[in-house]
Amino acid sequence: MASSSSSNFPCAACKFLRRKCMSDCTFAPYFPPEEPQKFFNVHKIFGASNVSKLINEVAPHQRQDAVNSLAYEAEARLKDPVYGCVGAISVLQAQVMRLQRELDAIRADLIRFAAACNEMPPTTVGRTGFDHSAGNFYCPNSLCNELYGGNGRSDGGSL
Repeated sequence: MASSSSSNFPCAACKFLRRKCMSDCTFAPYFPPEEPQKFFNVHKIFGASNVSKLINEVAPHQRQDAVNSLAYEAEARLKDPVYGCVGAISVLQAQVMRLQRELDAIRADLIRFAAACNEMPPTTVGRTGFDHSAGNFYCPNSLCNELYGGNGRSDGGSL
């Protein structure tokens, strides 16, 4: 990335800090003038001096990732001052656990349904009774045929 001083526009950091953006500006490659909010958030949470020190301490090939992480954490801290990113992660983990419980309940329903179809033992559900790729459940029992329009498939399709 080229320094923003080559285009005669100060980087977002220098513009915010009201200083001249030099060709060796630490912030220029990471805070382009088109993204002033990114620097504002990072500066508000971590401070320009701390960000400058951190950028200089990180290996050059990792600096962009470090700045992106700081920007993400800063935005999360502004939305949730107490938990920041951890709050978002906790919400997502709770959602995954809820969806896993829901999936387990649906699988248990499928096993009970297969057990009702006397011709298919419950232990084979998932191997022979449920087509995972198509999401179809096949039950050869006549009761199932009545429930699903005479074809034994839960999706209403043909055999």
